[in-house]
Amino acid sequence: MTREELLAQMLRADELGIRLEIVGDLPIWEAQPVWRHQKHVERIANSIRKGAGDCGCVHALDVYIQFPNGLKRPDIAIFCREPPEEQQDRALTLIPEAVVEVVSRGFEAKDLEIGPPFYLSQGVRDVVVFDPTTLLVLHVRREKTRRLVSPVDLTLECGCEMTV
Repeated sequence: MTREELLAQMLRADELGIRLEIVGDLPIWEAQPVWRHQKHVERIANSIRKGAGDCGCVHALDVYIQFPNGLKRPDIAIFCREPPEEQQDRALTLIPEAVVEVVSRGFEAKDLEIGPPFYLSQGVRDVVVFDPTTLLVLHVRREKTRRLVSPVDLTLECGCEMTV
């Protein structure tokens, strides 16, 4: 199946209220996000700001990103520049500097166990996972993982800052 055919299938799943992501050869189905989830995504996205460095701290919410080894739809993807115009009507191939995932009940393993190693293996430098039920903030980089409690201010490797 071509990338375009796969994305078309995923968009049809969206119409049914289902999200599909692919990590390696593993398809992962998930219900569409609920109010509590989206409220936290919006709060975190609104806190993203430029810090030191040249990164533009451009962020996108809930868009498909075609990684070298999968297709994911992070809650928040942070880029240093806006994706190229020719990618803005399909899955992005620009690798984000950082991603933020907000844990949905029943899908903890997807966000806490499957997501971080996948994202790091694809070139993402910072993975932030927030669990609104426990207030756990997992900040994962190649060299270390920090377990924090929300609210917490984070500085990403690209220089962007955010409050989770």
